[in-house]
Amino acid sequence: MTETNPYNAVMIEREDLNEALAVFKIKLGGGHAFEFSPGQFTTLGLIDPDAPPANPNSPASRRRRGPKLIRRAYSIASSPKIKSHLEFYVVRVDEGKFTDLLWKLKPGDPIFMDPKIKGTFVLDDIPDGKDLVMVGTGTGVGPFWSMLNTYQRAGKWRRLVLLEGCRYVRDLGYYDRVMKVAAEDESIVYLPTVTREPGDALWAGLRGRVHGILEPEKFKQLSGISLDPKRCHVLLCGSPQMIDEACENLSKLGFVTKDREHPDGNLHFERYW
Repeated sequence: MTETNPYNAVMIEREDLNEALAVFKIKLGGGHAFEFSPGQFTTLGLIDPDAPPANPNSPASRRRRGPKLIRRAYSIASSPKIKSHLEFYVVRVDEGKFTDLLWKLKPGDPIFMDPKIKGTFVLDDIPDGKDLVMVGTGTGVGPFWSMLNTYQRAGKWRRLVLLEGCRYVRDLGYYDRVMKVAAEDESIVYLPTVTREPGDALWAGLRGRVHGILEPEKFKQLSGISLDPKRCHVLLCGSPQMIDEACENLSKLGFVTKDREHPDGNLHFERYW
C-alpha cells in the first residue's frame, strides 16, 4: 500500500449464491494473520472512480493520501481458526455504489481491507452453558456463522438456536452449510423462515417474520427451549426495524439490553445500517 495505491489486500475467491448475494474471501498482503473474536467487523474499501483528483490547494485534499476510497464496514463470517483469509457475506444493494464496484471484482483483484478489527458483538462476556438464541435477517447471519464454527462442541452453549429470516429461499445463502452442522450436532437448532416465497414453491419450511417465530409458545414448540431470561441470551443482527421490534417484545419477557448501565444484560444486538 502506497500513497498512490491504497490497496493492501486481494480478493482470492468469490462464491455467487444468487445474482445479488455472494461470499467474498479476502487475503491481506504480507502474510498477515488476523486475531479476532467471532462477531467482530472490519472495513473494506475500493477507489471511488467518480472522485475528483486531489487538489493541492484544498486542505481536505492535502489531508488525503492517494485516491479517495469508498469504505463500508462488514462483519466477518469466517472463523478465526482460518488464518489465510477473511470471509464476508455480502448483499448487493440497489443503487449501492460500493457493492456495484465490489461485484465487478474477480479473483486476484486488489482491494483495501482495514487490518484493525473492531466490535463488541461477541460471546466473550456470555457465561458458558447458557442457551443462545441468534436471530439474523439478511446477511446478519454472517457473524453467527463465525460464532457457530468457532465454538461448536467447545461447551460455549447448552443449546443454540439460529433463527434466520429472509424474503426468499434463494436468500438463505448459508442454508446447506448450517443444515449440515445442525444435523451433526444435536445442541444446534436451525430455524430458517421466509416471507415472500411463492405459495406454490417447493419450500416446506417456516414462513413469516422472525417476530412470529419468537412468540414464546411457538418458539418453544419449534426449538425445544424456552425464552427464559434466567438461562438464555438473545443476539440480534440485521435490520434496525427487526432489532427494535425484537428488543421491545423480548423486554416484556424480562430480557435486558447489555449496555454500560447493564453490563450483565442478556440481550445483544448489531445494527447493519
